[in-house]
Amino acid sequence: MLRIHFTAEDLARTRVGTGIGAAAETYYGMAMLRNANAALPFRGWKGAVGPRLGAQAGPLLALLPDRGPGLDLLTLAGDAPSIGEAVEGLLRAPRARLREELAGLSVRPADAAWVRSLMDADVGALHRLAGALEACHRGAVAPYWDRAASHLDAVRAACARALLEGGVERLLEGLCVPAVRWRAPVLEVRHPKDVEFRLGGRGLVIVPAVFMGREPTLLWDPVDEEVPPRLTVPTVHEVEVGAALWDLGGATAQGALGALLGRTRAAALKVTVGGCNTTELARRLNVSLAAASQHATVLRNANLITTSRRGGAVLHSITALGIDLLATEGATPPAVPGRG
Repeated sequence: MLRIHFTAEDLARTRVGTGIGAAAETYYGMAMLRNANAALPFRGWKGAVGPRLGAQAGPLLALLPDRGPGLDLLTLAGDAPSIGEAVEGLLRAPRARLREELAGLSVRPADAAWVRSLMDADVGALHRLAGALEACHRGAVAPYWDRAASHLDAVRAACARALLEGGVERLLEGLCVPAVRWRAPVLEVRHPKDVEFRLGGRGLVIVPAVFMGREPTLLWDPVDEEVPPRLTVPTVHEVEVGAALWDLGGATAQGALGALLGRTRAAALKVTVGGCNTTELARRLNVSLAAASQHATVLRNANLITTSRRGGAVLHSITALGIDLLATEGATPPAVPGRG
C-alpha cells in the first residue's frame, strides 16, 4: 500500500490537472496493449488497434518495462495534447534527465543495446524513438483522441463540482474507488509495496488519464523538490464507457448534435465543460464578444448551461442536461475519476 500523507497546507494546494498529454497517454496505452490481462473496457480498443501497429512502433515498445516503473513521458515530453508538440518536447528534453529515466528502466536483455544508445544521447536513436512515438499515437490514440478529450473534460467538470460542494476531501473520498481510499490525513493507494510518502507542503496534482490500466501512478521530480507530485488516475472503468469511446461508427452523432444546435453553438457547449467566461468563450470559438454572449444566452435559455457572477466576471457552466446531450457524441457523463 502507498500512503500519501497530507498536511493542511497540502490540502490547500491540491488541484486537478488538465491531463497527461499525448505522449504519456500513448505510452500507457502501449503498456496496456502488451498486457494480456488488460481491463475489460479496453478489449474492443485492443482488438482494433493491434493490427495497426507495425515495425516502426518497436523502439517505443522496447521501452516498456518488464517490471517496475516505466518512463515518465509527462516530464520528458510535456502534457501537450498534440503529438507534434510532444515530440518536440521529447527531442528538447535534457539529456541528463533522459538518462536518469532510462537508468531505472527494467527492460528485456534483447533491448539493452537500444536503451544504451539512448542513454549515450545518440541523436539517431532519439529520433527513432520520436518516430515510434508518433507511429504508436497515430495507430492507437489519434483515432479516438477527440472523444477521449471530451471524456476528460467531463471528468474534470465532475472534479470541479466535487471541490465546490465538499472541498478537497470530498474529491479525495471519491477518487478512483476502490484502488484509492481517503483516511484523513492519508490517501491510501493500492500498491505492490508498502511506501510512506509525505507531500511536505507541496500539495498534490491529480491528473486524469484515458489510456491507462487499473492502478493509479504517483510520480515526482527527484531533482526539484518544489514541484508537487502527480497522481495519475485511470478514468475508464465501465464497459459502457469504453464502448462509447471506441465505437467510431457513432461519429454520425457529432453531425446530429451540430444539426440540432448549429456547429458553432455545439462547440460553445463543449467549451463550457469545466466553466469559462465570455471572453474565453469568444476566443475559443474565434467569434466576437457579442456573438459569444448571444450563443451563451441561447444555451442558457435551453437549460444547457448556467451563468453566474464571480467577482466582476461572468462564468458559464454546463448543466446536467448539457452533459447528457454531449454524451450522444461519445463524451461520457462526468464522474469523479474512477468512481464506480
